Amino acid sequence: MTRVRIDLFLSLDGYAATAKPTPESPMGEDWERLTAAYAATRTFREMVFGDTSGTGTTGIDEKYAAAFFEGVGAEIMGAAMFGLHNFPDDPDWRGWWGDEPPFRVPVFVLTHTAPRPSIEMAGGTTFHFLSATPQEALDRALEAADGKDVRVGGGATVARDFLKAGLVDELHVAIAPILLGRGIRLWDDLRGLESGYRVTAETAESGTTHLTLRR
Repeated sequence: MTRVRIDLFLSLDGYAATAKPTPESPMGEDWERLTAAYAATRTFREMVFGDTSGTGTTGIDEKYAAAFFEGVGAEIMGAAMFGLHNFPDDPDWRGWWGDEPPFRVPVFVLTHTAPRPSIEMAGGTTFHFLSATPQEALDRALEAADGKDVRVGGGATVARDFLKAGLVDELHVAIAPILLGRGIRLWDDLRGLESGYRVTAETAESGTTHLTLRR
């Protein structure tokens, strides 16, 4: 059964990003702190960093890292997550994910500017650009996913839009044991969201709390 999924990294005070992205730090200056436990896992080292040595942490963080990549047939992300804000006027900019992005599925990038031609990358990722509502974007992604799950990758603002629209079947947040005190918050304007979901939590050896809301 096709699910619409979100996986996000949060701080203890609910922030998913801090400073404005730069070419040197495209997801904000605290991104490495938020994702440190995941970046250390065996699955992320292989799937994202191309490390096939088999090294990396196991345990609870590894379990969620492996699940992150399972069963996804299409991805939706905001323009900032792709990297359009870094080079908005460069028609040749292909995003900050490298020549072989880790998605390996069709990716639909939401943008308020004029849509760009699709970009086919190595490894099976093709970026499609569209100006659309969450429901319109999801309809495109569901067709492309061909029965597999659709993941709304982020950032937090895009994720909140899909949650507010009631389009998400499963939300998983990896809450790092750090305080940021500034940035983009996920939970704003989502009062009572938990009432429509079954909520579970699991704490990893790293101190990361994995909070999951499932319909």
